[in-house]
Amino acid sequence: MPRKTSTRQIAVGERATLELTEAKVAVTQENTKKPAKKGTGSLDDLARTALRAFLIARDAAFNIRDLLTHNSRMAFLAIKECEQELDVIERYIDDRLPAAITRVNETRARQLLTSLKCTTDLERIGDLMMSVAMRVQSRTSKMAASDVKQLVEMSAILREMLDLVYRGFISLDLESARKVLQMDKDIDRVCHAMFQKHLTEQASQSSFDVLLMAQALERAGDHTTNLAEDLYSLIEGRSLRHPPKKRAAT
Repeated sequence: MPRKTSTRQIAVGERATLELTEAKVAVTQENTKKPAKKGTGSLDDLARTALRAFLIARDAAFNIRDLLTHNSRMAFLAIKECEQELDVIERYIDDRLPAAITRVNETRARQLLTSLKCTTDLERIGDLMMSVAMRVQSRTSKMAASDVKQLVEMSAILREMLDLVYRGFISLDLESARKVLQMDKDIDRVCHAMFQKHLTEQASQSSFDVLLMAQALERAGDHTTNLAEDLYSLIEGRSLRHPPKKRAAT
């Protein structure tokens, strides 16, 4: 069955987690409170909306599996709705963050900037899931069972990565970021195996479509590693991409 956690319907356990996070955000906001400008959106609303984007992207990855295994029309529509909602969320935060960021201290500003960076990557993940869905829907021939199995494996890894990084942002857990960075290698491994298999065989349009789906899932994994790196930066206060310089010997 296709699953869709919309912006209006969140599972009870996740809703409770979001409410706890919102309470934490409210405390932070209370410590740095200034009158909100009309139309800018509250700070806790921006944080809540960014977290919701993780759930939506995760559901898009989940529905890819159902689309691949059952060619479900409902799964396709769920992925399409996810992609549209992620577009809306990215624009919402992009429009409101400049005014919101002027009302907070440096720590909170860093959190808000991270929210913006995350929603950009999540929106791109939504686009990539939609591109996979469109290719599945446009196929006139059945995919080989081995290809379906490997694409499903990639989508399951991606879904788990998104779940881990979401929960990492909820609890500010550095170990979640580390696990996601390691799991990206698993997606790469399956993708490379598919390319090796198809490129050693006689090329066909069917092979080309399958490889583009695999590439889209692999790229979605790369965007999820960006999210893990953003989580690491938020917790540690420095980027993984720019390790601290070694001090010169005296």
